[in-house]
Amino acid sequence: MNLLFLGTSAGVPTKTRNVSGVALRESKGKGWYLIDCGEGTQHQVLHTKLSFHSLKAILITHVHGDHCYGLPGILASAGMGGRKAPLTIVAPAGIKAWLEATCEATQLCLPFTLEFIDSDELPSVEFESIAVTTFRLSHRAPSYAYGFTERKVDADLNIEKLTQKGIPRGPLWGQLKQGFDIEFAGEQLKSQDFLIFKNKPRKIMIAGDNDQPDLLMDACTGAQVLVHEATYTEEMAEKAGDVGHSYGKLVAAFAESVQLPNLVLTHFSPRYQLNSNATPSIEDIRKEAQSVYSGSLYLARDFSEYTLDKAGRFAELSGE
Repeated sequence: MNLLFLGTSAGVPTKTRNVSGVALRESKGKGWYLIDCGEGTQHQVLHTKLSFHSLKAILITHVHGDHCYGLPGILASAGMGGRKAPLTIVAPAGIKAWLEATCEATQLCLPFTLEFIDSDELPSVEFESIAVTTFRLSHRAPSYAYGFTERKVDADLNIEKLTQKGIPRGPLWGQLKQGFDIEFAGEQLKSQDFLIFKNKPRKIMIAGDNDQPDLLMDACTGAQVLVHEATYTEEMAEKAGDVGHSYGKLVAAFAESVQLPNLVLTHFSPRYQLNSNATPSIEDIRKEAQSVYSGSLYLARDFSEYTLDKAGRFAELSGE
């Protein structure tokens, strides 16, 4: 599972950072998921190897424009590019109403169907190799986090248990190995009871705007990675007042409290510059977060890419 950041700025783009968007790629190039798509996201995709033909779903965390204004353009580009396969959209109900009005007003007729799933109902959605779960956050508008959990984990058959049960070697063993439950000797047998898993399922949490990281306490159980906004430093957050956003130290302290091994911060206010010698700088957010967090900390940049391997090891990929 890979994370490719398409936009890391909050509110408005800067010369070096677009607004929110992140692609989660399945292993071996089987497909990808887009989480948020601020204005210009389709332009960012042009600078990657991503294709709208292999896009499995678009998931919007909330209705604010820096997280969704790119949606109509992406759908139009996908249609113009010849996409025919249905596309799933998981988003608050307001996104559906806005999108339908936009399609009608601009005469946007798509050559593929959209399956809209209302995130306000906190759905769980299963794709071929990834299960997605929705969690409610705290923001000025209803905002959500999405948990992406690997469905198919490499496993070996428990030969001893199969032998004890008297299940003959052959097709039944193959079905169990592939994750299918079987019926044997009048008994329903579950695949997972006869498998020895080599690693834990990979799980990545990607949160929308949120001023209470503690709401993700249960959601982060079993997760190796949390992607969370850090719009400000603590000092700037106090000056900004109650705007529904987190600051670096707040998120990092939460990650430390639940012993999350990897934390990726994003959605930085445009006032924070990439130049570490500038004031204020994104480096200020890093220093603040590192003061309370002992895990692996990453501050996302546009087009930075990270990989989570089958053993749960997370690392940034070097650019080409």
